[in-house]
Amino acid sequence: MDQLCIVTTGGTIDKIYFDDKSDYQIGEPQIGQILGSIGVAFRFDVIQLMRKDSLHMDATDRALLREVIERQSQRHVLVTHGTDTMVDTARALAGIVGKVIVLTGALNPARFVGSDAVFNIGCAVGAVQALPDGVWIAMNGRIWNPDTVRKNREANRFEAAS
Repeated sequence: MDQLCIVTTGGTIDKIYFDDKSDYQIGEPQIGQILGSIGVAFRFDVIQLMRKDSLHMDATDRALLREVIERQSQRHVLVTHGTDTMVDTARALAGIVGKVIVLTGALNPARFVGSDAVFNIGCAVGAVQALPDGVWIAMNGRIWNPDTVRKNREANRFEAAS
């Protein structure tokens, strides 16, 4: 992999907690800082497409994401995304030819101690380099086919769909 294209859509991974408001808002993408701080041995570009909680994403947002990915010259694409509708978006990206697309996110904001963000990003970076063309999800230490996974909101993890 010569260069990785990263497209950010928002989600918990980029959320900031405002104590005085007792509120979360989606801040700047964290992935560039994370990859830069660990000294990765590849070039990457970050496209901040949107700052949305995935529960607020709709078909128009998914079509825009698809269009942006299709326009990129890089074969390897990593998408940071909120976990609640990550599977829906991954399915909407199916059929993009000539690209390995891996979606990842976090169940806790990247800025929080103990967040799963760095682990999930690392897993996604490895996956995007090793997988064949197609769309994949990297969460909870596993690589998932979007057609066979679901988010279990009660257990707060991804698991095989029944």
